[in-house]
Amino acid sequence: MIVRFHIDPIEQSLFEYSVSHEGERLYADVGLASVEDCVVAAVEGLDGGVVGAEIAYKSVISGTYPLASLALMTAQIADHALQTTAAIEEVGGV
Repeated sequence: MIVRFHIDPIEQSLFEYSVSHEGERLYADVGLASVEDCVVAAVEGLDGGVVGAEIAYKSVISGTYPLASLALMTAQIADHALQTTAAIEEVGGV
């Protein structure tokens, strides 16, 4: 199963995330300090049937990653999500 991590800013330096599968919300949390913290927390809550996740920051999907990459490269994945969303916003796509 491939899930989606929805990550959004809620105020200055605070973020929230939710994890869904086929539109059904599985779990969520609020008040994390960074996008990277959201990815780490979302990965920690995954069950054994998950093989990967799509990462969506502010509704912009930056990629689909296998579970091993999510666990080992959280900083790079979080940075990629931020950069992808910034690039889309810059051209007026969001």
